[in-house]
Amino acid sequence: MKLQLGLNLKLSQQLRLAPQIIQSIEILQLPALDLKELIENELQENEALEVVEPAAEFIEAPQETSNEPDPDELAFERDAEQVLDRLDDLASAQRNGFEYQTRGAGEEAADRKLEAMQNTPCEEEHLPDHLVRQLEEMELPYEVRVGAEQIVWNLDDTGLLTTSLEDVRESMDDPVPMTAMERGLTIVQSLEPKGVGARDLRECLLLQIPTKDPDADLKRVLIEEHLDDVKRNKLPKVARAMDIEISDLYDLIHSLARFSTRPGAAYSGGPIRYIRPDVIVEWEDGEYTVRLVNDHLPRIGLNQNLRKLLREARNDPKMREYIKRKVDSAKWLIEAIAQRQNTLERVAVEIVKRQRDYLDFGVNHLRPLKMQEVADVLGIHVSTVSRAISDKYAQTARGIVPLKFFFTGGTENEEGGVESRLSVKDRVRQIIEAEDKSKPLSDDDVAARLKDRFGLEIARRTVTKYRKALNIPSSRQRRIWS
Repeated sequence: MKLQLGLNLKLSQQLRLAPQIIQSIEILQLPALDLKELIENELQENEALEVVEPAAEFIEAPQETSNEPDPDELAFERDAEQVLDRLDDLASAQRNGFEYQTRGAGEEAADRKLEAMQNTPCEEEHLPDHLVRQLEEMELPYEVRVGAEQIVWNLDDTGLLTTSLEDVRESMDDPVPMTAMERGLTIVQSLEPKGVGARDLRECLLLQIPTKDPDADLKRVLIEEHLDDVKRNKLPKVARAMDIEISDLYDLIHSLARFSTRPGAAYSGGPIRYIRPDVIVEWEDGEYTVRLVNDHLPRIGLNQNLRKLLREARNDPKMREYIKRKVDSAKWLIEAIAQRQNTLERVAVEIVKRQRDYLDFGVNHLRPLKMQEVADVLGIHVSTVSRAISDKYAQTARGIVPLKFFFTGGTENEEGGVESRLSVKDRVRQIIEAEDKSKPLSDDDVAARLKDRFGLEIARRTVTKYRKALNIPSSRQRRIWS
């Protein structure tokens, strides 16, 4: 076989998405807060965009103007709508090589900085900082302090020490004696919040028992010797082993339930993620209406002063090309946002139309619904529906729910009707809540009651799956002993 180099021509066809389509897809699946952030970033980076005041209820695509400029400038200028004073000096500033300055820019920048400072949340204290600050207030030998601080920085987000003391010591640049590490661990375990520095669940619970608790000894025995049996709800066995009444055992367990298994979690949380509904469903004049929530979004438009800039840059091809790119980018963004709002509203209206029973009567009347059904009615692709409802929320009279909540499969009952999976799960929850806790129902019993009461033929393993999804323990663990 002979190897050789050569040049060959090949024709092929490839399907590629235009940048505008990619941008539309990305904007469609953005939740409300992310879309606001995107708009604010674009306003800072693109001089062809401006905020139109007062803020409107919706963002609309630019309209063509009747007073058109010269034919050679029509392609760039026909969508210009509003005035942005800071663009007056852009052409001359770019030609002279100076950084672009706006009239009153110092005042505007100062106002933006002040607003940013006022809206910046205070920095939260993290667990290591909280513990180190307590160590600094204590008089400790140098080696013990160094060992304790090293242990603090090796705690996980829950406040537990999942690394052995030997490994912690070996990770130090200047290791201290093992006795100092052990003393340091004792010091860390005495800090607030109680339970930090524990190496397992038992030690975490033991560290949280108050020293003056009259039942401290019983709680230690319960944790050290019978914790596994408590998890399995073998309470009669535990009561006999501890020689106490079952009612007293319940009191001990309830007091332990106030202890934390993640003592450091309060100091390790990230920023709170707020949910802002994208759609509001309201009852008006005997019908449900859908309204998009856009009052928090800046209303953006193209600035009218671009015509003047183009005339000034008539003899500067680079400047004209620069302005053209900015205008095209601005128009694509405005049109993509307008398309997002239109698609989201159409999808939301169709969802409300099909899930009216849920809005009227609750989750038990939620109908099975597939995205393909909505896509077929609206004449769009199912992936467009998926992107439109991604991370979007609707505010209804029954609370704020994700739009994906309305899409679920179903189970047919004996009467030929179909109930959604969420409805079946809710019925499972209702049956278990109404059971006799001294004789809890097995999954087979729950399945039988679903058939008797609601005509739903559900397999036992399906009941088990729904019960676990609802975080409901098994019948053995649900039993209350007397």
